[in-house]
Amino acid sequence: MDSGVDVSVVLPAYNEEATIERTVRTTLATLADFLPEGSFEVLVAEDGCDDRTPEIADRMATEDDRVRHFHSDDRLGRGGALEHAFAAAAGDTLVYFDTDLATDMRHLEELVERVRTGDADVATGSRWMPGQVADRPPKRGVPSRAYNGLVRLFLRSSLRDHQCGFKALSREAFERLHADVADEHWFWDTELLVRAQRAGLTVAEFPVEWEPKGDTKVDLVRDVFGMGSGILRLWWQLSVSPRITRRVSVGAGALMTLVALALMTLYLDPQAVLEELEGADLQLVALAGAVYLLSWPLRGARYRDILRELGYRERLGFLTGAVFISQTGNLVFPARLGDGVRAYVVKARRGIPYPTGFASLAVERVFDLLTITVLGGTVLLGFVLTGASGRLVTAVSSGVPGIDPRSAQVALTVAAGVAAAALLAVAAIVVSARRDGNLVRRVVTGVSSDSYADYVAGVLERFVADVQTVAADRGAFVRVGVGSLAIWALDVVTAVLVLAAFDVPLATPTLVAVGFFAVSVGNLAKVLPLSPGGIGLYEAAFTLLVAGLTPVTGATAFGAAVLDHAVKNLVTVAGGVVSMLALNVSLTSAVEETTGGGTDAPDPEPDVD
Repeated sequence: MDSGVDVSVVLPAYNEEATIERTVRTTLATLADFLPEGSFEVLVAEDGCDDRTPEIADRMATEDDRVRHFHSDDRLGRGGALEHAFAAAAGDTLVYFDTDLATDMRHLEELVERVRTGDADVATGSRWMPGQVADRPPKRGVPSRAYNGLVRLFLRSSLRDHQCGFKALSREAFERLHADVADEHWFWDTELLVRAQRAGLTVAEFPVEWEPKGDTKVDLVRDVFGMGSGILRLWWQLSVSPRITRRVSVGAGALMTLVALALMTLYLDPQAVLEELEGADLQLVALAGAVYLLSWPLRGARYRDILRELGYRERLGFLTGAVFISQTGNLVFPARLGDGVRAYVVKARRGIPYPTGFASLAVERVFDLLTITVLGGTVLLGFVLTGASGRLVTAVSSGVPGIDPRSAQVALTVAAGVAAAALLAVAAIVVSARRDGNLVRRVVTGVSSDSYADYVAGVLERFVADVQTVAADRGAFVRVGVGSLAIWALDVVTAVLVLAAFDVPLATPTLVAVGFFAVSVGNLAKVLPLSPGGIGLYEAAFTLLVAGLTPVTGATAFGAAVLDHAVKNLVTVAGGVVSMLALNVSLTSAVEETTGGGTDAPDPEPDVD
């Protein structure tokens, strides 16, 4: 049945007990001045308030049938609350504005009529139109101008003001746009306007008189993290993603391979490397590569065990490919950004939420660090604390081509620091796994009280809880720990075979023992993202320890270190490219399939093929 309502005004409200009743009364009175009786309604979209706002809204809805109250137990965010109310609104003209009434209400008729008469599909008030610039203090005006400038630059919007809380749109425009608007918080306003322009809808911007209310300030979580990431996400989806095809993705994979190989020559002297490698036994080198390749299914199996503890069952082949792809990315991208690629892959292909994807990576990294710390880091700490590392560097590095004494000392110091940090991190995780305190939420909400901060706190809580789930389960801890030992044992065997390829005069037990120590410390040295793939740091640490603890010359130790790292990187890159082709995975497709930045986190399924 037709309700006769033509205009629906939605007031998004969070803890507005002091102002909500006055705002609703003012809105009803203003609408009654230019609209027929019975043709409008006011909806209070109450977003998980913890004050008296719900009680006041309920009472007003009971007293006046033109008022409706939509309650949410959970924080939906500004955009989520608006969409929830718009979907249930009766009118064909949908209006919303901020409950502080910062925009002069004499503009409400123009806002409504722009859409109601068909003059525009979307209408928005503007505080920055030429000739009608709002008088805003610098702490509010400067960030607002900068934000709107970035939106116009990156998202090619023609509007002056995207965040003015004074907008209207037709029911048809809402139905056309809302499924594509991914943000559920403050960026919702901007995304709605940008997508409306891209869809060819008529967007009318008109100047309004606006007076700031309260003492609003820049919110670190909402404005920097939320709004900034929103601009980047929408720019990627609208401007970058449509231009990247499967051919481009394959080409990017090939380019990544070339870059990874080129970086090796950037950090090392190619001529010195070739001279040291001439006498190596190629059969043993090939065997080393084959042994290292065997470690990759173990990496996939370990990752499968971690995800299984978090409620996700995945196939070994898929997970091994995902690990290959992420590790290939780490050879190219700085700051181990390749780890993020894996989170994208498992989200895009299997619907595993981002917090769980990153938490599973964190668990994997913790076990890697714990394993190599146990294998070699503890001994190294003794070297550094007693000052023995300095004497080792001085004695060895001067005769090793390509190794600077200062960088060698940095490599050993970094490795020792990482070992100490690993031990502290494991202790912290074990302790936190036994606590139920909500420290994450207290810290985040202490910085910001915005609904976006509440969302961020929830994401971080899920991340921490996932890490603790594996750390607190003794059976899982043992399984993942044994898997980590097997993986790093094969890594060491690879290095020992490469060292043996140089016909070194060492007995097998000594060779294996030194290999475990050198490989462990070398990997600790490259944990920090001081060079792509740790190239340079690994060689420095490996060379110093092999040459310092055995009769092997510095030149031979350096050649073995370079060849060992090169074999491992070549296997990684080859496996990464094959995996990208086999799984048809690219960063672009992953981002494209996860619109909203992971806000839609599906529940774990018992089994996924």
